[in-house]
Amino acid sequence: MTHRWPQIYLGVALTTLATLVLELSLTRIFSVVFYYHFAFLAISIALFGLGAGGVFSYVVAGWPDALFSKLGKLSAVNSIVVVVSLVFILTRKGELNNVSLGLVYFASALPFFLAGAIVSLAIGETIERVERVYFFDLIGASAGCLLLIPFLNSFGGPNTMIIAAALFAVAAAIWHNLDRRAMGRAISVGLALLFVTLVAANMKKPLIDVRYAKGGQLPSESFVKWNSFSRIAITQEPGSNMLSIVIDADAATGIASFDIDHLQPAERQSLLRQGPGFAYAMRPGAKALIIGPGGGWDVTRALASGSRDITGVEINPIIARTIMQERFPALSRNLYARPDVRIVVEDGRSFVRRSQEKYQVIQATLVDTWASTAAGAFALSENNLYTSDAFYDYLSHLTDDGVLAFTRWGFDPPRESLRLLSLARAAFDRLGEKDAARHVIVVREDAQKIAAWGAMDTVLISRKPFTDADIVQARRVIADGRMEPVYLPGAGVNNPFSQLLEAPDPTQFIQGYRYDVSPVSDDRPFFFYTVQPRDLMNFLRESFQGSADYKINRAVPLLYSLMVVSLFATVVILAMPPLILRTRLPREAGVLRFLAYFVCIGAGYILVQVALIQKFVLFLGHPTYALTVIVFSMLLSSGIGSFFSRRILGGSDRHLQFALAGVAALVALLAAVSAPLTSAGVGLPLALKMAITALLIAPAGFLMGMPFPTGLTRLEAFHKPSVRWAWSLNAASSVLGSASAIFFAIYIGLRATLLLGGCLYLLALLTVRATGRGASPSARSAS
Repeated sequence: MTHRWPQIYLGVALTTLATLVLELSLTRIFSVVFYYHFAFLAISIALFGLGAGGVFSYVVAGWPDALFSKLGKLSAVNSIVVVVSLVFILTRKGELNNVSLGLVYFASALPFFLAGAIVSLAIGETIERVERVYFFDLIGASAGCLLLIPFLNSFGGPNTMIIAAALFAVAAAIWHNLDRRAMGRAISVGLALLFVTLVAANMKKPLIDVRYAKGGQLPSESFVKWNSFSRIAITQEPGSNMLSIVIDADAATGIASFDIDHLQPAERQSLLRQGPGFAYAMRPGAKALIIGPGGGWDVTRALASGSRDITGVEINPIIARTIMQERFPALSRNLYARPDVRIVVEDGRSFVRRSQEKYQVIQATLVDTWASTAAGAFALSENNLYTSDAFYDYLSHLTDDGVLAFTRWGFDPPRESLRLLSLARAAFDRLGEKDAARHVIVVREDAQKIAAWGAMDTVLISRKPFTDADIVQARRVIADGRMEPVYLPGAGVNNPFSQLLEAPDPTQFIQGYRYDVSPVSDDRPFFFYTVQPRDLMNFLRESFQGSADYKINRAVPLLYSLMVVSLFATVVILAMPPLILRTRLPREAGVLRFLAYFVCIGAGYILVQVALIQKFVLFLGHPTYALTVIVFSMLLSSGIGSFFSRRILGGSDRHLQFALAGVAALVALLAAVSAPLTSAGVGLPLALKMAITALLIAPAGFLMGMPFPTGLTRLEAFHKPSVRWAWSLNAASSVLGSASAIFFAIYIGLRATLLLGGCLYLLALLTVRATGRGASPSARSAS
């Protein structure tokens, strides 16, 4: 057997590598084909499939064939199932109803079901080296995390799933080689080559591609490119010659095509008498910072006002570089190549935090893509732009006559635009400015759309109080642009904007308001969810389904549903062996109670991971960097911890309890020090920030890799048939943890979510104590 171990390790690593690539690429495809919040569902599907597959391994273990033959056949079949599942998802034409959603769930879960059976079988039958097998399990997953980004960037979402199929086929060849089956090995290699050929053919002429999205057929697209957090296309707007950049077949930004140096008076008037141009009409020729410039409309507005020092910070390199500067610069008349325009590819908030400059205008117009990150839509990629901490950063980077201009959707009663004011009040309190009402102007464009998709409210926030001359100028611009004045200092209007700004205690107004417009912080950065939990179902039932507000807030009930489904999935997987597979419940003392240990560490691990991903977005400057560095660091350090777990813990319950307590302590330390440390180092080079992040996380990750293999060894000594059951429970509890993480982050904050993950390790510690027998039998015999 000794000479076979390297191949076993490689087979496990390739399986988990393929599984992680499949899982995260599925979140991207779900975001495009359905909606961004369906990426929550993709995570649930993957983890439920893995857990259910682990239980199914009980059945497979009873099949008459040899172990490696079974693993090879399952892997080969799974490679085909991945492609069939992909085709099924991409051919859904209409809006999802309960039946079609169930079919999508089943088709998407099947590859993970088979992958779960494969890994569970491999771990269950190699328990004598479980710490090393689990090490390669995590190493494979961490490699998948590293490879995901270049795969998506180079090949796109559908092709990345096909690559995952090819990896399953390669794993099948390894299992068949271990079984010494030449025919099985040849068929598996042939499948792998077939899928690689399919990827190459698909790159030249798309055969398996996205043609239907959001319930309808995609319009004609002249350009399409994927990256790790978006699918970008260029389309022509219906009924016009204007081209738009479309993100995930949904949100769009038009490409501005003006001859800046020869603007006609009517064009200049039009650009500066719109809501997003209001800031430049008030501060013509301003030194400007534009967050999310997209296709260049705000840059054009600034240039039209006479600005000659403009910085645009765009998070998406496909938009900023590939389209606007490299492939199609002529579409915008080389707008981003002008000497007075500087484009930076970075998260806007991160750029502001490290910038040493001050600006007369800082602007963000409708910056939200409704696109999930590769982290599974744990948060919108731009959500950290809209927090009270962010507004403090913005206001601190304004000149004394500078203004902050944010354009958001306007409704009656107001939600998003009103919440901007609560953020401003909180930031002004930190800056020592007490009369916030003198610092704000709100104007509305397209007021007739307020009951439909939404009007456009532009909120202008000045660093110092607006002067009387400013108010006179504002009234002139509003009248010229036929906009609606919503709030002007001293105007005497009585509406929610004036009530919030002029309230002696804004907290009292916010608590009594119909919608949640409380200021959100970096610790709870969920600006867009404005419906109170108690009103959520009524809102979705009564609101206009074609509005931006409905589109955003319907993600929350999906999250609630996912919480219920996740809890149900965990219970089902716990019940499947005795009820469905007719496996006898273990009668050995403490075994059933000890299975709760695997639920705790599974849910705890992913709670910690999700919270850390979100907390480090600002520090690393991009959601993709946060995902890659956090997940890779945790998986790698956990894998190393698993590798050394037998040597360090030695099968001792006492040592295991120390490790679990150490995890909780290190997670608590991370919760305490991550914010001040990352704030202090925001200006460091990216490579150094990545190294610092990895070093911060590695100690906790190292200890977090020990409890699972040690727990399996402990369980195997008491009741070996329960080992695969425990693996399934660990995966199923991750379903619950992934849904719970975002739920808790929304309602109690990221730091509390991180601490809650640490507390679950303490609960696992109590489970060990409650079921303890000192050292395990294997440890006693070894000594």
